[in-house]
Amino acid sequence: MTQLITRPRNDVGFFFPKYMRSFFEDFNRDNDSWVTPSAYVPRVDISEDTNNIYVHAELPGMAKDDVKVTVADDILTIRGEKKHEEKKEDKNYFRIERRFGEFARQFTLPENVKEDEVMANFNNGVLEITIPKGEPAKPKEREIPINYGSFAENGSKK
Repeated sequence: MTQLITRPRNDVGFFFPKYMRSFFEDFNRDNDSWVTPSAYVPRVDISEDTNNIYVHAELPGMAKDDVKVTVADDILTIRGEKKHEEKKEDKNYFRIERRFGEFARQFTLPENVKEDEVMANFNNGVLEITIPKGEPAKPKEREIPINYGSFAENGSKK
C-alpha cells in the first residue's frame, strides 16, 4: 500500500508561485530578522516567585567578560557584544542567520526590589539574574482637612 503524505494547503501557497511563498514564509517566521536584519537581540525569560524576580538571557557563543549587568533608578540593563567570528576560508554562503554586534536590553523593575542585592551568574551561554524583592511600599496617605463654606470665603481661588 502506498502511503500518501498530505500537507494542508493555505491560500498563500495556492495562489502564489514558489518564490512568493518563500517570501511569506520568511515574513511569518517566529523571528525578528525581517525587521532588523543586522541586530543581535538576546532572548530573555522573566519570572518571579514570592521572594525574587528572575531574568534568564540566552547568550550563546559569548563569554562572561562580553556581558555587563547594571541596575540604576529601577532599570535593569544587560549590555554586551557578540563578536563575529572571522575565519578566512573559501566558502560561499547560501544563508547566514546568526546575528552579531552590540546589544543593550533594559527592563523597568518594580519599586519593591533590593537593587543592592542583585546577583548574576553566567553558565553555558545563559545569564541568570536574581533580583530580591523587598517589602511592598506602603501607600502614603494624608488626610485632607475639610473647610466649611465656599472657597471664596476661605481665601482660596474658585
